Amino acid sequence: MIGDVYEVDETNLAFEPTTRPVPAEERARLLADPGFGRVFTDHMAIIEYDEQKGWHDARITARHPFKMDPASPVLHYAQEIFEGLKAYRRPGGGAALFRPDANARRFAKSAIRLAMPPLPEEMFLDSVRGLVRADREWIPSTEDGSLYLRPFMIANGSFLGMRPSTQFIYAVIASSVGSYFKNDAPNVSLWVTREYVRAAPGGTGEAKCGGNYAGSLVAQAEAARNGCDQVVFLDAVERRWVEELGGMNVFFVFDDGSLQTPPLTGTILPGITRDSLITALAVLPAQPDVADHHQDSVRRCVPGAVPIPNVGSSHCLQVAHPADDRATVRRGDEGAGQRGALDGGCQLPPASRTATAPAATRASAWPAAHRCWRPM
Repeated sequence: MIGDVYEVDETNLAFEPTTRPVPAEERARLLADPGFGRVFTDHMAIIEYDEQKGWHDARITARHPFKMDPASPVLHYAQEIFEGLKAYRRPGGGAALFRPDANARRFAKSAIRLAMPPLPEEMFLDSVRGLVRADREWIPSTEDGSLYLRPFMIANGSFLGMRPSTQFIYAVIASSVGSYFKNDAPNVSLWVTREYVRAAPGGTGEAKCGGNYAGSLVAQAEAARNGCDQVVFLDAVERRWVEELGGMNVFFVFDDGSLQTPPLTGTILPGITRDSLITALAVLPAQPDVADHHQDSVRRCVPGAVPIPNVGSSHCLQVAHPADDRATVRRGDEGAGQRGALDGGCQLPPASRTATAPAATRASAWPAAHRCWRPM
């Protein structure tokens, strides 16, 4: 597996261990219920860049605050990008990452779009593996636990003016996490917004940069005020084509067993999980009995891509947690309306082997604008 983290991996990163590690007893207390994004590990990875030296001073060091000039361009022009991936505990005490090479390539594409120097893939992989190796004891042993890694790059320096920076800091921090959502429900509710859009053609929608997420927060807050967990964004031109959720890609499972997801046209982040699902569905052998056994065969859903089942016959949209691969997608019986009985799980029948759609899924699949679908 490409994501395996080995004790003897060769690396070009210097290792500067922290002199003040969190005591084992305190770490155990934190890992018992880490939540999401609140518990951070002892170390971080840092690599610096400037025009003269290129990438230099790569190291794993103690996690610490940045010292930054108030005229640093990242604070004024938001020239920054980031990634997100997880390390999982393996039997025997090892750890593994899921397709970190894909995150490295997406990170490089985001950098180019934001006029930043692309980080070489091997540097990216060295940094995330090195940090996991240093802080492997921070991976929770709970069933839904993992070590969330946040690689990011920010423009540095001291100037005001509309031009790309020539100095950058790349870093990776790590956070011990459990489930992404705070409640224990096996599904999330969705709010469709027609007032706000996430990205427009020619913009930065396919780059993973903070501005995309900052602009989506008002719509996410709108969803929360209406009792929903996530917001669904439509296209910026016609406001009728479903594009993606505030924090993940989306798949639609139709009554005939087909599976569709909005195409990548430059406004949608190309999700690693999205690509993995499409690739897996394209190579799996035909299993004609899958559709016939949907009430008995519950399949685990992959984190990061939310399937919406039974579009067209039921508006009881039961959606899996994207951060919990043990959550299942439940669907309403045909014609049952909003209070459809729950049956089966994340079904991918033979007809769904072609997971790409020739055109985006129409928003008309939703009965009304600004409608919140909740678990029943």
